[in-house]
Amino acid sequence: MEVRVYYEDTDCGGVVYYANYLKYFERARTHYLETHGLSIATLVQEGTEFRVTRAELAYRSPATYGEILVVETTVAADRRISLTFSHVIRERTSERMIVEGSATLVAVDTKGKIKRLPPPILEALGLPLVFTSS
Repeated sequence: MEVRVYYEDTDCGGVVYYANYLKYFERARTHYLETHGLSIATLVQEGTEFRVTRAELAYRSPATYGEILVVETTVAADRRISLTFSHVIRERTSERMIVEGSATLVAVDTKGKIKRLPPPILEALGLPLVFTSS
């Protein structure tokens, strides 16, 4: 997924404000789910929501106004209740690594109670339906 860096994304030094990378990760997660046939709105209507329980970022080089960034996303199911999305952001032309990180999301019902990931979600993402304990 591509993200254009607008002036509003930058700090007074002209580089992307660090917290905006979390927004880019969020957009990439939504895009990833949609490209796998999963709509956030539909998931909510069907009783599954997600909450971020952990986020990590490692800044490698600054992105600046006008650059086009490419966000690469992969996903893994950690347990029966959570997904971890890994992200790498690179500048499109030079392929310079800007940020890498991840976010772990737990599945909850509409009342916020933790629940198992529904099999259709795992199937759509190509993840195993059966987990072994480690």
